[in-house]
Amino acid sequence: QVQLVESGGGLVQPGGSLRLSCAASESNIIIYTMAWYRQAPGKQRELVATVTRGGSTNYSDSVKGRFTISRDNAKNTVYLQMNSLKPEDTAVYYCNANLPLAREYWGKGTLVTVSS
Repeated sequence: QVQLVESGGGLVQPGGSLRLSCAASESNIIIYTMAWYRQAPGKQRELVATVTRGGSTNYSDSVKGRFTISRDNAKNTVYLQMNSLKPEDTAVYYCNANLPLAREYWGKGTLVTVSS
């Protein structure tokens, strides 16, 4: 069973930075399409950023220019670098893996709180 484990969340002041990590339990998972989603209290889960197998990245308008998704295949880890954080970025952030044959996996999430 593939497991994705997020880490790196926490409390940060507005304007600050955090780097989230998503470690996969098996090799060759993160080479496929990986994504970060988030869910704020009382809101639906939304897509934040994706990186395809070919390395193309895409971001939601709300984080474009502030967040960067990347991966380290050797470490089976995907990252989300978050800069210039705003209170509205407060949410639980989830890692998602989208593999061939309609296999999809989710992590349990890591909480990011942006507050002064």
